[in-house]
Amino acid sequence: MLISIDHGNKQVKTIHHAPFTSGLVCSEVQPFGGETLTYQGRYYTLTDQRIPYRRDKTEDEKDKTEDERFFVLTLFAIAYELEAASFYGAGPVRVQLAVGLPPAHYGAQQKRFAEYFLNRGTVSFTLHDRQYEILIDEVSCYPQSYAAAITVFQTLQNSPRALIIDIGGFTADYLLLRNGEGDLSVCDSLENGVILLYNRVKSRVAAEQDLLLDETEIDAILLGRDSGQSDAVLQIVRHQAREFVSDLLSSLRERMLELKSGKVIFTGGGAVLLRQQIEASDKVREPVFIEDIAANGRGYQLLYQAERMGGNHGR
Repeated sequence: MLISIDHGNKQVKTIHHAPFTSGLVCSEVQPFGGETLTYQGRYYTLTDQRIPYRRDKTEDEKDKTEDERFFVLTLFAIAYELEAASFYGAGPVRVQLAVGLPPAHYGAQQKRFAEYFLNRGTVSFTLHDRQYEILIDEVSCYPQSYAAAITVFQTLQNSPRALIIDIGGFTADYLLLRNGEGDLSVCDSLENGVILLYNRVKSRVAAEQDLLLDETEIDAILLGRDSGQSDAVLQIVRHQAREFVSDLLSSLRERMLELKSGKVIFTGGGAVLLRQQIEASDKVREPVFIEDIAANGRGYQLLYQAERMGGNHGR
C-alpha cells in the first residue's frame, strides 16, 4: 500500500487524516488517556509540545545517534492511513512510503532519510486497541514545495518562471520552477517559519497585556475565528503578522527573487494562516495559494505514480 507522509517540523500530515503535532512523549508504563501507541514495549503519546527543530530528523544532534521519534510519528501516520482505508490484511502489510525533504536539504539528506525507514523487517505496534504489522519495503523521497506544486501542475507547466514559497513551522522554503521543472540551483530554506511569529506574538502579548497566549489562540485570531480576546490583543497579533510577512518577503527579495512578476505560489500551513497579510502586502503582485494542507503529501503520491508509469517528474 502506498502511503504519503509530510514530516513537518510543526505537524505531520497525511492525505486522509487530520494533521497532528510533531511531538510525542515516551513512557515505560501505560499513560492515562491521550492518543497512545505501543511499540517495542514502550508507550508513545502524541502531545502539542513539538520536537525541537532539527535539520536532520533522523539524528540526535547531541550524541549523533539515531533518533526514533520521527519513526514513531510515522507509525502513527501509517496507522491512521490504514484505518482510513479499512486496510487490515492478514500478516504484515507491505508499505511503500512516499516522503519529502526541503529542497535545500534534499541532495544531502534524501538517501539517509529514505534509509531511516528501511531495513527494519516486520514492525509490530498497537494503536486504538488494534495490533498492526507492517513491512516498509520501499521509500521514495521528493523535494517539498515542488511536490506541492505538482498538484497544480496544469497551471504551471507552461509558465516560464514560477516561484514556490512553502511557509512551514520552523522554515520557509522556496524553489524556482522553470516551465514546470524545479531549478534546484535556486532554492533554500529560511528560518522564517510561523514558530518565529508565535514566539514574537507571545512575547509581546505577555509584555504589554500580562497574558499568556497559546498558539491555537493565535491561529484563531489570524483565521478570523472567535478567540475571546480583547481588541488590544487582536491588534498586537495582527500587527506582528503583518511585520512577519513583510520581513519574509523582504528576505526573499534580498535574495534577488522577483515577487512582482511571474507566478508566486504560496503553500504550507503558514501560507493558509497568513493569507490575508500576504494578499495585503505591496511586495508581491498576484499571490496564488495552494490551500490544501496535505498538498506535499498528495504531490509525493503523484510523483511516485508518475515514476512507476514512466513519467518525467520524478526525483
